[in-house]
Amino acid sequence: MNTALIKPEWSPITIGLMVLGFIIFWPLGLAMLAYILWGEKFGGSAERAEAWVKDKKHWAKNCRHERRGSRHSSGNAAFDDYRAEQMKRLEEERKRLDEEVNAFHEYMRNLHMARDREEFDRFMRDRKDPRDGNDNRPDHGHDYSGDRT
Repeated sequence: MNTALIKPEWSPITIGLMVLGFIIFWPLGLAMLAYILWGEKFGGSAERAEAWVKDKKHWAKNCRHERRGSRHSSGNAAFDDYRAEQMKRLEEERKRLDEEVNAFHEYMRNLHMARDREEFDRFMRDRKDPRDGNDNRPDHGHDYSGDRT
């Protein structure tokens, strides 16, 4: 006999508690919603709730174990050796490709530095050298003296 005051069903009391829970502290509202939706699975007893949680943990553990196990062993030693050899070959190929990518990035970095150095040298050549009084800047027909005639 279920004598609980608040039963896991859509009633004005449970809806009100859920809304109040969301207003006060959202996890409380979420917990109330979970109770309304899945409370019947637990039957209102702590033992049934613990059994349900234990069953779900066991199921999740089996799923992880099966996925992990299928990656490591096929049950055939010759195939497992072949697969290990191919995985090693692929890993070496991946490392070689990573090294090529790094070498290319280094090449591009050096190329950019050389281009930057060239642009800087050109800038320094084209600007006025205050020590010798020569103005090497190209004059594009502009008068920068401020006198506009």
